[in-house]
Amino acid sequence: MRGKEMAARATIVYLCSIVVATATPAVGCIDESPEGVAKWFQNLGHRKEKLTTFKLYLHDQVSGKNPTAVVVARANFTSKTPAPTPFGTIVVIDDPLTDGPELNSTVMAQAQGIYLSDGLEEFALNMNFNFVFTSGKYKGSTLSLFGRNPVFRLYRELSIVGGTGVFRLARGIITVKTYQFNPTSNDATLQYYFAVLHF
Repeated sequence: MRGKEMAARATIVYLCSIVVATATPAVGCIDESPEGVAKWFQNLGHRKEKLTTFKLYLHDQVSGKNPTAVVVARANFTSKTPAPTPFGTIVVIDDPLTDGPELNSTVMAQAQGIYLSDGLEEFALNMNFNFVFTSGKYKGSTLSLFGRNPVFRLYRELSIVGGTGVFRLARGIITVKTYQFNPTSNDATLQYYFAVLHF
């Protein structure tokens, strides 16, 4: 019986290698073709939703020769008022997420998208981006974030509204905490704690 199980596992590994070798779009042997997605949904009733938690550090670098966050639009009237505010500023990002707080830690994902300042009474950012996992067991998968980030609060909750790969139909919460902020350069390191429900 044990020999049969080992043979079956070897067959699965071999089939997965064929999938990768023939360049079929796949993430961790998940078939991403339209037929594969349809089959995945047909089997969804047999799957159990699970909770996955992990912590990463986002590095938002706006200064230096190679910034990862760039201002692409700014409202003229708010920057010229007697007390200028960032209201109306739009920033495009491609920020690294690492497994430790240091910038030279292992990069696990990239946060790609935009955030914009949309709070008049309280400084808050409207955040809309994807976490593209580039290494580790989630490599090739993504999570989508959308939410309001009142940056001066200790903890901020942002919504996970979807995902791909191993995170298909994901939903959940990201709890954000500022780990480090440089008021001179405006560079920031943020702790992102992920609590993700997925199948």
